[in-house]
Amino acid sequence: MRPRAPSRQTLQRGVVILPSAFTLGNLFFGVYAIVSASRGDFIWAAWFVVFAGTLDVLDGSVARFTRTGSRFGAELDSLVDAISFGVAPGFILYRVFFESTQGYWILSFVYIMAVVVRLARFNIEQGGEAKRYFHGLPSPAAGMTLACFYPFSQTPFFQQNFADLRWLDIMAVAVVLIGVLLVSHVPYARFPKIGLRTTRGVVNTVLVLAGVFAALTVPRYFLFSLGALYITWGLLKSVILGLLDRLPGGDPLLDEDEEEDSALTEVRTLDYTELKAEQRMDQDVARKPDDMVEDRA
Repeated sequence: MRPRAPSRQTLQRGVVILPSAFTLGNLFFGVYAIVSASRGDFIWAAWFVVFAGTLDVLDGSVARFTRTGSRFGAELDSLVDAISFGVAPGFILYRVFFESTQGYWILSFVYIMAVVVRLARFNIEQGGEAKRYFHGLPSPAAGMTLACFYPFSQTPFFQQNFADLRWLDIMAVAVVLIGVLLVSHVPYARFPKIGLRTTRGVVNTVLVLAGVFAALTVPRYFLFSLGALYITWGLLKSVILGLLDRLPGGDPLLDEDEEEDSALTEVRTLDYTELKAEQRMDQDVARKPDDMVEDRA
């Protein structure tokens, strides 16, 4: 006897579980980052936060590709992000900078609080999925940037040029500023869509592949620099647009795909002449009994 092929329902269940598996992998690396930081291995703790961020990107992409997104997946993703990009980076900051200074632990709390508030607002305002922009700095970008600062600080370039600065005070200000950006309405660009069908998709694919290559070859230099540039550019862009009294074009809560679909939708001209004629006939029929009553009177 031949073995039975898996039923369609079984395959569908497996596909539905797939995005949540990526999300739980995100949670695994977030917890492992906390464990590594508690052991003093801050470099690997930073890399584990980056691994968590990679899985965070993949779980959303898989859910959209397989059309298995759900409210449960969105809520689970937010809870996991609070750990991987809130608690883990906050604990790394505490161990590296704030542990030896009394009272500075509150800065780690401020950062984690901002991440949690940002994630809760994200689910309400944007339904757990970014449209044209993120409203405020996304928590994965903030968490990975803060976590990757320690590997960057161990590079020869940093040691030769910036090691003598007062990094305790600098990081305290940076944590507060990032916390404000997390709960702000500053628009930040979402992850670019890759593909080979359009010119923009090809360009985005080339840029993403170049970024992956740089992240694999010089991660200590590239990852923190990219995160710092992303945070700074979003803030400066909003300031410049604010000074010019301009707003981002389009509705930031509307997905670009929806706009493209609406642009490609066939516009049909409808002729209501026959419908109006039928309505007039119905009205004439309704008036006839009244006219008959008047005639009898």
